[in-house]
Amino acid sequence: MRIFYLGITCFLSFLADAQTKPLVRGQLVYNNNCLACHQEDGRGVFGLNPPLSKTKWVLGEKKQLIGIVLKGMKEELEIEGEFYQNPMPAHSHLSDQEIADVLTYIRSHFGNTASAVTTLEVKNVRSPK
Repeated sequence: MRIFYLGITCFLSFLADAQTKPLVRGQLVYNNNCLACHQEDGRGVFGLNPPLSKTKWVLGEKKQLIGIVLKGMKEELEIEGEFYQNPMPAHSHLSDQEIADVLTYIRSHFGNTASAVTTLEVKNVRSPK
């Protein structure tokens, strides 16, 4: 019975770890690549860098969001009547895993509750067939 309990405990720990690892990795990528512009709370900088909370850009089509990370964005952006003008540089130097992790982190933090982004989705946007 004791072995069974230890086995279940290890399995549950493995499941919890598997679900949180992308978020932990995503937060590290965010801290190293996104935080300076979008800030610790994801609210951005008024008039310059847009917020990441509850916007169609973050919660909407994953392909578009992945494309912004890979290619950057130069055009002015309007969110809830406010305009943001600071260009976002391309982050194509990040691996598919890093992009999937950081976007999963963003889509599940700052008040967001959207689905995860997978490495396959990133790969398909980076190198369409």
